[in-house]
Amino acid sequence: MGISEKIHDLEEEIKRTQKNKATEYHIGLLKAKIAKLRHTLLESPKRKGGGHAFDVKKSGDATIAIIGFPSVGKSTLLIKITNAESKTAAYAFTTLTCIPGMLHYKGAKMQILDLPGILQGAKDGRGRGKEVIAVARSSDLIILMLDAQHSEHYEVLVKELYGMGIRLNQHAPDVVIKKNLSGGLIINHTIKLTKIDVRAISNIVNEYGIHSGDIVIRSDIDVDQLIDVLEGNRIYLPAITVMNKIDLVNEKELRKKFQFPFIAIAAEKGKNLQSVIDAIYNTLKFIRIYTKPHGEEADLKEPLIVRENITIREVCGRLHRDIMKTFKHALVWGKSVKHPGQRVGAEHILKDGDVISIVKKY
Repeated sequence: MGISEKIHDLEEEIKRTQKNKATEYHIGLLKAKIAKLRHTLLESPKRKGGGHAFDVKKSGDATIAIIGFPSVGKSTLLIKITNAESKTAAYAFTTLTCIPGMLHYKGAKMQILDLPGILQGAKDGRGRGKEVIAVARSSDLIILMLDAQHSEHYEVLVKELYGMGIRLNQHAPDVVIKKNLSGGLIINHTIKLTKIDVRAISNIVNEYGIHSGDIVIRSDIDVDQLIDVLEGNRIYLPAITVMNKIDLVNEKELRKKFQFPFIAIAAEKGKNLQSVIDAIYNTLKFIRIYTKPHGEEADLKEPLIVRENITIREVCGRLHRDIMKTFKHALVWGKSVKHPGQRVGAEHILKDGDVISIVKKY
């Protein structure tokens, strides 16, 4: 029996199991086994003669991946908002590779990737699902693109991405697990746990071969979030949902039917594309950082466009890869410091509008 079949059998067992207090431990263990099998599936080598991964070089200030079923209008959206040239046609699977385009907006350069359409079962290797989702994992933002005539595909897309370890619009659980050689498990939580208890935590952690260690939990996690921490390979990404071909349906009725938020567009007609651009820019939370060479005035004309919560170390990496070799400290003017020209270290977090001056060792 193959890995995919084992996963299917375990998922069916979960569906058959009545959910109550007495079975939550059993369900938790089944979910842990599924996660371990799926991890094996993700890490398994490609079959001989299989497809090649997409060779995409990241560029710009952020990378955005457009994910959707075939023929939902991904290529049309890319062409309309970037400088890309992507073949489009009124039939499925027009895009067979990854097409990049660059969106320039408010000083930011955002690389947008038009990926081949994925199908239900992509997480299990159907079509080129693995390659598509692998690119999505390395992006900074996901655009879930839907055809308004098939808006039920939203749940399918979320499930496929979830199955490949991508958590959309979520924060990583605040859980720290430190393995020890002996002494058993010591579980501490600083918040009341309403979705899982200590016994279930112990059983699931044991399933991962951890029998001694310290576990500190600072958020109200459930079974799936604990498994995510134990797997250690989850990616937490922001996402926006774009509903294309809205001109072919009744938008008011569609919004009543589906509770998830979405941006309604008609890409072919250029309707409401600015809302997509604004949503991309705002979701990525860009800030502006200005540089000040030693003994000179700050360059206020061309700021660095970077992501929120960036450190001095990361800015140095953006400026030149060798700066940190001679880095001594930095001087900062702006919102992130208590007084102008404050001396800070490499891990200092910058805020929008900050001015920095790098001081080197001699």
